[in-house]
Amino acid sequence: MAPPEVPVDVFTGGSGKVSTLSSNTGYSKRAYVTFLAGTGDYVKGVVGLAKGLRKVKSAYPLVVAILPDVPEEHREILRSQGCIVREIDPIYPPENQIQFAMAYYVINYSKLRIWSFEEYSKMIYVDADIQVYDNIDHLFDTADGYFYAVMDCFCEKTWSHSPQYSIGYCQQCPETVTWPAEMGSPPPLYFNAGFFVFEPSRLTYENLLETLRITPPTPFAEQDFLNTFFQNTYKPIPLVYNLVLAMLWRHPENVELEKVKVVHYCAAGSKPWRYTGKEANMDREDIKMLVKKWWDVYDDASLDFKAEDPAPEEETFSRPTIMVSMPEPAIAYIPAPSAA
Repeated sequence: MAPPEVPVDVFTGGSGKVSTLSSNTGYSKRAYVTFLAGTGDYVKGVVGLAKGLRKVKSAYPLVVAILPDVPEEHREILRSQGCIVREIDPIYPPENQIQFAMAYYVINYSKLRIWSFEEYSKMIYVDADIQVYDNIDHLFDTADGYFYAVMDCFCEKTWSHSPQYSIGYCQQCPETVTWPAEMGSPPPLYFNAGFFVFEPSRLTYENLLETLRITPPTPFAEQDFLNTFFQNTYKPIPLVYNLVLAMLWRHPENVELEKVKVVHYCAAGSKPWRYTGKEANMDREDIKMLVKKWWDVYDDASLDFKAEDPAPEEETFSRPTIMVSMPEPAIAYIPAPSAA
């Protein structure tokens, strides 16, 4: 069978199922949000994202959740591009002696802080190595009470630790290799956590941190954790909202490139601001086109934030006001390493 399609009620804005993990704050503010750590060059990705959202005429601001180690110079660059900069404390998981798929994944647990941004009723999280090429504001109208994201692919070597990879099974083409009966029930649908639609909530935030405290880390860090936590409220959305580049060579039959709205430059060697074309699969014409497309946005001076542009919405609450009313379970904190 083909990969699951987006549910028919996703874009209706209907009431939907109300999750026991969320609470309605009564606010109607919306925003995109991304995450930045360290002194590295990912700030270029955030600038590109801010300009991309302006190009597609999004009606909503971009909030950047930053760790304390992001230098003031980078913060000023982000503010000059119209971003709302919010400093957050890092989160480090307990029992952290584990080999992650990528060493820098460990700091991504800090992304859980965005559930505390309760002044927003709904947010769309976007990784800094993603670009938005079409207006996707309609995703804010998805039914409340669910977690929306695009299904991931298990065909790359980074998944070699998984049973899916070991038997050649992928949820993107479940009819190619069926799940063996002797291995029990097929695994639940698994999403890529580089892009998702969610509702900030004090209750969800507290539950996330409490659950993290007793959850052993796994190779894909916060992505594995979020998949487990939101397993019962996850709804898949079409891959046009988060095209992971490996899909171009792993499942080309599922990709209609001209319809893709959001591109995720997460494959090795694909970061546009570091691109050389020498890594595996990076000499493909479609990859070269997508990298050029990113640079066309980034280099377009007309997309820079201007004084006459509408200013980003001010925060309804100050950060200290939110956090003082939000007791937290014991979580270990460490200085954040630079993001890769």
